Amino acid sequence: MGVLRLQLPTDPRWVNIVEKNIEEILTDHAWCEQKAATNAITIITNNSEHQDLVKDLLALAKEEIDHFEQVHNIIIKRGLKLGRERKDDYVNELYQYMKRSGDGSRVSGLVERLLFSAMIEARSCERFKVLSENIKDEELAVFYRELMESEAGHYTTFITYARKYGTGIDVEKRWREWLAFEESIITNYGKGETIHG
Repeated sequence: MGVLRLQLPTDPRWVNIVEKNIEEILTDHAWCEQKAATNAITIITNNSEHQDLVKDLLALAKEEIDHFEQVHNIIIKRGLKLGRERKDDYVNELYQYMKRSGDGSRVSGLVERLLFSAMIEARSCERFKVLSENIKDEELAVFYRELMESEAGHYTTFITYARKYGTGIDVEKRWREWLAFEESIITNYGKGETIHG
């Protein structure tokens, strides 16, 4: 699917499920943004020697927290409540794959973490596009269109740094393997009122 290279598109009928429980999708989305910020900080913590990566991921983390706040503001404005943090089975499957995939070196660990992050951003971007084009709620359609563009930028950031710091690793080959793995699990998702569910 274009620049994101995802192998399977989301069925637009997923939006019909989402529209039945806007409070749930907004709560899930808010926590996705919080986890994305935390993930960026974790990468910084473990790879602080890379000044450019630290600088760019600090900016990315701030943006993710800003998105969290934006979603939270929509929840409040609509008289809804931010529910408890949700478990994300899709992300957990990707995380387990990442843990199995590294060779134990710091370089491999960084590349795998960056590709894990890029994968989540790519799918989130694609889901936001599907939402923006199919949801009947005009405010949310505009909101998800704007976020889609932002997530595409985050995806690019992660892929770029994987290529830059993946010395001795065939990053393109690894990315193709990540895409194939994601294709093998994504068929189990798109049936719930969550961003990845």
